[in-house]
Amino acid sequence: MLDFNRNHFELFGLRPAFRLSREQIDRAYREIQTEIHPDRFAHAGEAEQRLAMQWTARVNEAYATLREPFERARYLLELHGVQAMDARNTAMPADFLMQQMAWREQLETAKGKSDINALQRLEQAVRGEAEALERELAELLDERHDYGRAAETLRKYRFLDKLLVEIEAAYDEIDG
Repeated sequence: MLDFNRNHFELFGLRPAFRLSREQIDRAYREIQTEIHPDRFAHAGEAEQRLAMQWTARVNEAYATLREPFERARYLLELHGVQAMDARNTAMPADFLMQQMAWREQLETAKGKSDINALQRLEQAVRGEAEALERELAELLDERHDYGRAAETLRKYRFLDKLLVEIEAAYDEIDG
């Protein structure tokens, strides 16, 4: 069977990189699932069935990490010894924090007025910035190998990711 000590990328037979398509990750996941799925071991002994279940959990964890850009970047940084989301490291550039405050104010105003158009404009602006940060992460991680700057960029990306979740919730709130 497979080697439990492999990192998520090795486990899936993928190069350790941020720039991976969802299709690449999904294909690798499906291939490994056919090999280790517990149903294949239904008539095996108890030890083999237990091992298959452990492998399934391990593969599912790796898949959950690799399929999400934030988690994939965080994991890549951890492989290089960088704890990007360390609670003690909260420094953010002042201009970035000011933009966050302005966007959050826009969100509250849009919610208060049930203004879908304002919410859509805000979402578009935040998504655009998040996509720019994803491109920056790809360059920093895959090309420059600048893990310190990548960690700072990932923390910014996390802010935007959370804001996008709040915007989605605001749509639900307005739609009632």
